[in-house]
Amino acid sequence: MGHSFSDKDESKELDIASLSYSHHHTENTRYVYKVGFPPKRNFIAEITDRVKETFFADDPLHRYKDQPRSRKLMLGLQYFFPILEWGRHYNLGKFKGDLIAGLTIASLCIPQDIGYSKLANLDPQYGLYSSFVPPLIYSVMGSSKDLAIGPVAVVSLLLGTLLQNELDPVKDKEEYRRLAFTATFFAGITQAALGFLRLGFLIEFLSHAAIVGFMAGAAITIALQQLKGFLGIQKFTKKTDIISVMRSVWGSAQHGWNWQTIIIGATFLAFLLFAKYIGKKRKNLFWVSAIAPLLSVIISTFFVYITRADKHGVQIVNKIEKGLNPSSIHQIHFTGSYAAKGFRIGVVAGMIGLTEAIAIGRTFAAMKDYQLDGNKEMFALGTMNTIGSMASCYVATGSFSRSAVNFMSGCNTTVSNMVMSSVVLLTLVLITPLFKYTPNAILSSIIISAVIGLIDYEAAYLIWKVDKLDFIACMGAFFGVVFESVEIGLLIAVSISLAKILLQVTRPRTALLGNLPRTTVYRNIEQYPEATKVPGVLIVRVDSAIYFSNSNYVKERIIRWLRDEEEQLKAKNLPRIDFLIVEMSPVTDIDTSGIHALEELCKSLQKRNVQLGLANPGPVVIDKLRLANFTELIGQDNIFLTVGEAVMAFAPKPLQDA
Repeated sequence: MGHSFSDKDESKELDIASLSYSHHHTENTRYVYKVGFPPKRNFIAEITDRVKETFFADDPLHRYKDQPRSRKLMLGLQYFFPILEWGRHYNLGKFKGDLIAGLTIASLCIPQDIGYSKLANLDPQYGLYSSFVPPLIYSVMGSSKDLAIGPVAVVSLLLGTLLQNELDPVKDKEEYRRLAFTATFFAGITQAALGFLRLGFLIEFLSHAAIVGFMAGAAITIALQQLKGFLGIQKFTKKTDIISVMRSVWGSAQHGWNWQTIIIGATFLAFLLFAKYIGKKRKNLFWVSAIAPLLSVIISTFFVYITRADKHGVQIVNKIEKGLNPSSIHQIHFTGSYAAKGFRIGVVAGMIGLTEAIAIGRTFAAMKDYQLDGNKEMFALGTMNTIGSMASCYVATGSFSRSAVNFMSGCNTTVSNMVMSSVVLLTLVLITPLFKYTPNAILSSIIISAVIGLIDYEAAYLIWKVDKLDFIACMGAFFGVVFESVEIGLLIAVSISLAKILLQVTRPRTALLGNLPRTTVYRNIEQYPEATKVPGVLIVRVDSAIYFSNSNYVKERIIRWLRDEEEQLKAKNLPRIDFLIVEMSPVTDIDTSGIHALEELCKSLQKRNVQLGLANPGPVVIDKLRLANFTELIGQDNIFLTVGEAVMAFAPKPLQDA
């Protein structure tokens, strides 16, 4: 026991000696290193820098510096048409990889496109049209080597749901189709505008957690919608929420289900899931899962044809129009009420399409270690959808399942999209009549097997472990889609994401700091329990910029820290707090409301006979404090370079003498 006490005394002596040495050293040097003031800048220069960092953070004009005019022109063309850059180095070896990848994703996209067009309440050929023109445009303008373009399940469902709220796809078929093209046109304009104006950061407002929940909810909604074709139900609800769908399913159980259809759907769904399992387990057999949908269509179509199962209640595709995309430019509404409705629907569909495509593109770009320019991608996606809307296409974007197959097939450039587009062209021109006897059940099975991958259990569990607030956003989006509708789920996802941002901005974190023994380092006492408080001094760190939205909260929270600390000291009969130091290293900016809050804090502390000190304010902050004359109010001798120096200046006499 005596030895233990001796060790503690020795430790205390070392701590005091260390603090004393730090104090004497600081006494000699702390007046040399004062908090620096940045050089004065004119208003125009400040605004220019702010705009540059907001819209041109990647410095896109750097490559044009010191280049001749002809070279600048070529670089400008290469920016909008990347094929002009990589096309010069293209060779036969790369084409072989792109050819194999293109043929592989074509075998996957053809049956998917036919199914996805039904989600959008459009005829099957419109899904194929959307995998012909848009991929060709993207292959010339896109910068992702791996992104496979075409209709996707979530956007198709979203588009179909929003359009169906305006027009009946059966009774007003032609007007419904016109509104679909109008929405696609405005989706493209929105996407291209965001890219051209470099406003891509706007899509970041939909958090990763919200996207995970939204995609999972959309996957379940899509799968439930497929029960109509999977079970052979004739009359089915137009609503998408789970309660309405299940009521419709069970309501038609006695007379509405077709057992032949169920056998076809269940058999091929099991086959597709097994093929997908093989593709995941054995990476070299990825082509099995890629070719399985087309193989299922061929086998099931042949089976229905030879057995004439369509005569026994098995619903079939019936007819897919043969030929190239007809022009639809005259069908787009540019004025009137339908133009406004198309704009509203197009903006929503375009933003979701962008979010999905950019996320997928960045994922595969990271795998191959190349940079993806988000703004350039947006412009390419927007251009392809704008042109596509004039060629009877609906909203196309990057597909995760096809992009994954494209990646694993060994694609090298966007030529794989050209190959896929060429195969779709041949399909439209030559073999669409062969799909006449394709059962709807197989299309439902293909869609169900495809959307299952959108339910990311592991990501949801990780979100739960890491951030409970993020998990609430995830579940809010999920339940909104499943129990209400896609648009409500999307609204909840955006609302919760924005609410989280507002919460973090309006209620920033603050922390009490203590001294780590034998150092002059001060850290959060909750993170470092061994950190000790300095007698008579309270040190508070503010972990955010101080703006009008949080300035009053920051002031009140600091005063509350002081009140709580004084109550604890009073209860223990310890000396009161004489000095309060605000560590401002994390405070990146401050506005006039923030400065006003600091002034009120200073006056409040003066009434309590507590001296306020600031430690390490950044250049932007100290410059604004100086311009507002706050440095004179508080006194420049009370603004310090580090917390350690502030403590040495403010520490009570007994501690200094030690």
